Amino acid sequence: MAPEYEANEIQILEGLEAVRKRPGMYIGTTSSRGLHHLVYEIVDNSVDEALAGFCSEIEVTVEKGDIISVKDNGRGIPTGIHPQKGIPAVEVVFTLLHAGGKFGGGGYKVSGGLHGVGASVVNALSEWLTVRIYREGKIYEQKYSRGDVVMPLTVVGECDEAQTGTFVEFKPDNEIFEETVFDFEILKQHLQETAFLTKGLKIILKDERNSDDIKQQVYHYEGGIKEFVQYINDSKTPIYEDIFYCEGSKDNVYVEVAFQHNDSYIESNYSYANNINTTDGGTHIVGFRSALTKTINDYAKRFGLIKENEKNLSGDDVREGLTSVVSIKIENPQFESQTKTKLNNSEAKGAVESVLSEKFGYYLEENPNIAKQIVEKALTAARARDAAKKARELVTRKSVLETSRLPGKLTDCTEKDPEKCEIYIVEGNSAGGSACNARTPATQAVLPLRGKILNVEKARDDRIFGNEEIRSMITAFGTGIHNDFDITKLRYHKIILMTDADVEGAHITTLLLTFIFRFMPKLIDEGYVYLAQPPLYKLEKGKVINYAYSDEERDMYIKEMGAEGMKPIQRYKGLGEMDADQLWETTMDPERRILVKVNIEDARIADQIFDMLMGDKVEPRREFIQQNAKYVQNLDI
Repeated sequence: MAPEYEANEIQILEGLEAVRKRPGMYIGTTSSRGLHHLVYEIVDNSVDEALAGFCSEIEVTVEKGDIISVKDNGRGIPTGIHPQKGIPAVEVVFTLLHAGGKFGGGGYKVSGGLHGVGASVVNALSEWLTVRIYREGKIYEQKYSRGDVVMPLTVVGECDEAQTGTFVEFKPDNEIFEETVFDFEILKQHLQETAFLTKGLKIILKDERNSDDIKQQVYHYEGGIKEFVQYINDSKTPIYEDIFYCEGSKDNVYVEVAFQHNDSYIESNYSYANNINTTDGGTHIVGFRSALTKTINDYAKRFGLIKENEKNLSGDDVREGLTSVVSIKIENPQFESQTKTKLNNSEAKGAVESVLSEKFGYYLEENPNIAKQIVEKALTAARARDAAKKARELVTRKSVLETSRLPGKLTDCTEKDPEKCEIYIVEGNSAGGSACNARTPATQAVLPLRGKILNVEKARDDRIFGNEEIRSMITAFGTGIHNDFDITKLRYHKIILMTDADVEGAHITTLLLTFIFRFMPKLIDEGYVYLAQPPLYKLEKGKVINYAYSDEERDMYIKEMGAEGMKPIQRYKGLGEMDADQLWETTMDPERRILVKVNIEDARIADQIFDMLMGDKVEPRREFIQQNAKYVQNLDI
């Protein structure tokens, strides 16, 4: 008999109760990412004041107990009684969803907080929150607990008439979040980016959790996104010294563009609408690419760098090695989804196109030497593109993928449902042999690679597509790459990189991740890429065998088992040293293995790290290794 479904079964969640019941709907996740998102929501309110021209400084502090405070020198949230709700306006902002100065009425012309849920969601998901407002010579204060008012808005002091601003302090609720410890590095990256995008705004970040080691970072960029491009290109070699920058307005859209070419083959584009990172681009990027390609072609034809009967340069040609930042401010941003990763406003395309075409056209004419360098790099890219086209055909669906010819080295699984299938990318034929013997044939495929694959960070497409190891992976995965990429064609829902637990293995893993990030980033975005964690040690005493995955775990087992009578500890340097049973037991058995899922928290930071680790410049890589060597396991015993 079916269960009864009556009117009393319908739940009504009042006020902020819905936020606490389903926090993921409002901040995406209750993991570390969601925790840090609380800070961004409060900071964004202060940034909106800066965008409106009323705030020049924001101070963010991580206090003891992982309490966050955000202080700005904006106008201060209004404290008067709201005409519709009959309660102070600040209370409306912090206790009601979809309430704020961002829905018309002249509060803000542009704002990143499209849905007006920021402050109230932070309040709902905090154990407690205090807001203090400096306005009209008075200091107002109100306190909340898990979204409920526990102290009404009260005047707690007086201040100078000229002193204005808002101070928000909150402690995230450990009943909601999986962890409540803030990562200073994550906050640094986000707030630095925010400062780059808000020209002239000073953001101060402090970490006061350790009295003996108080940290402080100050971000203040008068050059705005021009300095942003310089920062991103720091680990690269520009082909010309100047950084192009322009700004302008059209159809009530304010446009800023900055870019510079470097000698790499990778395009790095970062786009923003009202300071929101539009990672999937949108209409503003369509306008940027169209204007860039047309302006360069027009210049090259007019000055004889491309003959009239020759083909135009393509967008891919002119953007090879380009680092660019496109930032627009628009009154009513329309995004493809709640995640705000793609802009849909049609007027944004025309605005960016118009501003960039005019300003960049003048720039090329005034800087003929730079113009010649840009065109020559694009012409070289075009010649390489023709060669790459032939190589690409070996790995696109038009040939190999269409005929379903899988690489000969692949030992495939028999299951056809991708959700049940996984592929191990294994270093070397020896380890590949062990993995083939250890695997479950129904669901586990094995693709052995011969040594180190090509470093795609330093190679053009013609070399990349000519590399046998890379072709094997593209064909085995089945998705295609770049514009041909189709996630629905993926043949395995777990792609597991399994390399030796030594420095060489770590290097091969980095090469593989670089390839996937540059050519198939959606595999990482969708959570299909994993790192296997083979053990470092085997400890055996009598019939007791333990595998240790770190030096600390090894020492723990030595203490537990007792050193007397223990066989010499075996240090695994390569997967090939394990027999099939050991490899299955430690690294391939789904019930016992350890897998690390590869995530991208910030695509910009990931781009810089891959460039630093695998690019041409040595000095940034050396500094990184020196700073982080202390975190590495002892891989060369």
